[in-house]
Amino acid sequence: MNAYERLCAARKSGRPTARKYIEALCDRFFELHGDRLFADDPAILGGIAELDGTPVTVIGIEKGEDTKEKITRNFGSPNPEGYRKALRLMKQAEKFHRPVLCFVDTAGAYCGLGAEERGQGSAIAQNLVEMMGLKTPVISVLIGEGGSGGALALAVADRVYMLENAVYSVISPEGAASILYKDAGQVERAAEALRITAGELKEFGVVEEVISEQSGFEAACAELKKLWIRDLDEIEKLDSRAMLDARYNRFRKFGGLME
Repeated sequence: MNAYERLCAARKSGRPTARKYIEALCDRFFELHGDRLFADDPAILGGIAELDGTPVTVIGIEKGEDTKEKITRNFGSPNPEGYRKALRLMKQAEKFHRPVLCFVDTAGAYCGLGAEERGQGSAIAQNLVEMMGLKTPVISVLIGEGGSGGALALAVADRVYMLENAVYSVISPEGAASILYKDAGQVERAAEALRITAGELKEFGVVEEVISEQSGFEAACAELKKLWIRDLDEIEKLDSRAMLDARYNRFRKFGGLME
């Protein structure tokens, strides 16, 4: 599959959403609501659960399944209160020494007037800063689209995984085509140029693991759970300073020259 085909697969209707993964992988999920400042954002699903008997905080960007739910969840495009809710749950996880597990699937943060008035850019920036210094393990997985800062706001992590048909980019291929080629119809060309596929991003070191989807949802969940348990065990052996240094260095190496 080329980059554009992967993009179409990531956006395909019926693709498992964050809730599906949480239900399949975690036990006793208890959802928490609200940012304690403005409102609850249904585009961000988060709460406390158990992973193989270990308490964890799980946070996901939820697109919804049917049309009614997609509208309710704003098609997975969070408002500022959604990112603030996510950060509230992360800080709570840090306080109680719970690992944080994030599911990312968004075309991007919502760019409506209300979102901008309530500080969309500031909310995303605050997440980036706070996640870099969060003194508890953070693992994120891209399960569909990973669009720009709206995705990165839940992906400043110790480990980042991608499903085989997920994509991750600083801008949508349509947006890039409009800017670079002055023609939104050249989306396939832009998708190839952006290097948005899981295999390419693993090669660049942006993600650590690519999870195969060829054997279906249950097999992908089994592989994801195995990776989580392995990497959480490894990260939790580090003291907080070593963990934060490793996280910082993970991002500092991005963009290095390659022969």
